[in-house]
Amino acid sequence: MPLDLIEPEILRFKAFEPILLLGNLGFGDVDIRIRVRGGGLISQIYAIRQAIARGIVKYVEKFVSEKKRAEIKDIFLNFDRSILIRDSRCAEPKKAGGRGARARFQKSYR
Repeated sequence: MPLDLIEPEILRFKAFEPILLLGNLGFGDVDIRIRVRGGGLISQIYAIRQAIARGIVKYVEKFVSEKKRAEIKDIFLNFDRSILIRDSRCAEPKKAGGRGARARFQKSYR
């Protein structure tokens, strides 16, 4: 789906943040294609946003210069740290011997 068709409009601006932050600074004629699966709508928008920002940084590092990459990375990090860095908190997997990740079945002695 093109980014222009994302609804609601506030989420569209969230997905466009990396591009709007840089303006003409960064990447010119780069074709961006991102495939997102799983999670909800909000988490997918944040994943798109992070993928665009990371892709721009990698592109500038490889094809432009290291100095320009550092400038762009500073712009992103000063705006919002989560635009480049993943939130490592996630659900713990369920383990044997209980109903969930930490809960255990009660033990009875009588």
